[in-house]
Amino acid sequence: MDNPVSWEVAERVATWVGASGLGRAAAPAGLDDATWQQLRDDFAEATSRAEELVVAATGLRPASGTTRAQVVDRAGWVRNNLSSFRHLLGPVLEELRTSPLSASMAGVTSRMTGVQLGAVLGWMSTRVLGQYDLLLAEGSAGDVVSYVGPNVVALERRNGFPPEQFRLWIALHEVTHRCQFTGVPWLHGHFLSLVDQALTGLRPDPRRFVEALRRAAGAARSGQNPLEEAGVLGLVAPPEQLAVLRQIGALMSLLEGHGDVTMDRAGAGAVAEADWFARALRERRARVSGLARLLQQLSGIDAKMRQYEQGERFIEQVEAAGGPSLLARVWEGPEALPTMDEIRHPEVWVDRMGPTRRAAG
Repeated sequence: MDNPVSWEVAERVATWVGASGLGRAAAPAGLDDATWQQLRDDFAEATSRAEELVVAATGLRPASGTTRAQVVDRAGWVRNNLSSFRHLLGPVLEELRTSPLSASMAGVTSRMTGVQLGAVLGWMSTRVLGQYDLLLAEGSAGDVVSYVGPNVVALERRNGFPPEQFRLWIALHEVTHRCQFTGVPWLHGHFLSLVDQALTGLRPDPRRFVEALRRAAGAARSGQNPLEEAGVLGLVAPPEQLAVLRQIGALMSLLEGHGDVTMDRAGAGAVAEADWFARALRERRARVSGLARLLQQLSGIDAKMRQYEQGERFIEQVEAAGGPSLLARVWEGPEALPTMDEIRHPEVWVDRMGPTRRAAG
């Protein structure tokens, strides 16, 4: 069969959804050349300044190069992420293409998969402000941070944010992710290995899908959200793959929480309106409802939103128990990373990695 995903359809649908918007997510009309140039200039300066502040606040220094800022429109963000998906999913899709089920999945299924992927990416393109970019794309040097210009401008205009401060504030969070992945030597490889393990478990198995529906119905009857932990992928994952997804979720909770905490600390003397920005973005996340809410649940974005809160709480409680020096132990190696249970119950990680273990060692 042809490729199981029609990437061309995915791009067309995502671009259309991004341009039309969803609810209040429509892009502001009339970003002229001068506005685009101002965005590029501001984010180049903000990203450079953010790197200085983040390194000073965390001690995590990027291993190579300097962070480059890239301002894109929604279609550009979609193309970047489709490129990463094609690279990551290549081996899995090739196996699916040559599987015995391939004949029954040809043609219309490829297009439908493209429509579904495009709808999710298109909606996400209306929400994203910044992204540590091309981390997973083939040939990436890992030094690019992208900012979605129309979304940034829309939020500034809607809330009356001062652009210079707001753009620095956004840059602080994204640059923190670059410092994490390039300043901790083992982290990038470990993360990619987890992603590879998760993707390796993806196999076309109708029986697994039926079982997933049965488990989802049982969870719903007991008052639980069957999409809460990892979206649709969490439903169809076998137990060993679900364990890997939990490892990825715990790591992302740590990284996102650390990003938010660092953003606050590094920007304390440089972004006077940081509290205002944070309140507005929390309200923005909470306002999502209806179809947009369903898309968040299906794609696992709901789980990502909780990662910010859980990660921040983990960091606060660890530092309360042992200060920044205890928190710094998370960067010692993969075995020092918190599990999902430890993210939710930081005292368990403190008992495992804290002063008692250090004294015994």
